[in-house]
Amino acid sequence: MTQTPITRLQARACWLAEPGRAELREESLAPPADGELTIRTLHSAISRGTEMLVFRGHVPQSEFERMRAPFQAGDFPAPVKYGYCNVGLVEAGPAQWLGRAVFCLYPHQTRYVVPVGAVTPLPEGLAPARAVLAANLETAINALWDAAPRLGDRIAVVGAGVVGLLVAWLAARLPGCEVQLVDIDPARRALAAQLGLDLALPTEARAEADLVIHASGHGDGLATALRLAAFEATVLELSWYGARPVTLALGEAFHARRLQIKSSQVGQVAPAQRARWSYGRRLTLALRLLAEAGAALDPLITDAAPFDQLPEVLARLAGGTSASTLCQRIDYF
Repeated sequence: MTQTPITRLQARACWLAEPGRAELREESLAPPADGELTIRTLHSAISRGTEMLVFRGHVPQSEFERMRAPFQAGDFPAPVKYGYCNVGLVEAGPAQWLGRAVFCLYPHQTRYVVPVGAVTPLPEGLAPARAVLAANLETAINALWDAAPRLGDRIAVVGAGVVGLLVAWLAARLPGCEVQLVDIDPARRALAAQLGLDLALPTEARAEADLVIHASGHGDGLATALRLAAFEATVLELSWYGARPVTLALGEAFHARRLQIKSSQVGQVAPAQRARWSYGRRLTLALRLLAEAGAALDPLITDAAPFDQLPEVLARLAGGTSASTLCQRIDYF
């Protein structure tokens, strides 16, 4: 008896062929099995932090396994298919999923097949083009869980990138808290003001903060964060430097002021929440907050480009000539 051949879908994916050079490759997808979905991508987004370190080949060998994305293919440093911010439409699978817009921690690829449990449906009212902020907002949520701010705290957030802006935006909604965003680029003032935030240059920033959250991605920013911290305050470090060393002047007032530096990383749910919160519940919260925010956070999505241009976009962002770009969205139309 002759078996009917399985019809396979074709897809295109972005691969880092070698550090500093990405390319689009053809991929063949089998139909979804029971409990799986075929997703057609609508939008993805580029992480200006981690993904740029991956693109440059700056993931330390000691972190090759820990830094794997959920659906990564290949291995660091390259060739590797990497990414974790994908919004798409369900094309095939169980009937109740057909036509639904979903978020998935999947690399940049036009179509893909994943288990049902790997996707989170977008809440009503959340536009897919806006949902690309979910991964960054999830990081910001986890950071505030780790930081554990108290009512009325003076909070400084150093670094007005996407994550820093989202952390400050969330923190400013805590009753009684005074939040100041700190960045070296005065052009970010207008954007901060759109989010209802006060931005100061490092030389203008208010000292004696009860809590400082650092998200600039630069050692100088961490030094600023330590300078702004009050006696026995905590500096929460959100930046990941990859293989780059960071030098700090810990021989100055660090010990006398009894400061603490604490790390935060979205790969684990914050300890205080871990017993009750799963990754899925945390992501659902991020998507719900995005839906409730409406268009308020749209200014963070500063650039959009078609999928066909993704290799060039990655090279441009890694080259440092796009300092004004915050969230870079990729569109798949």
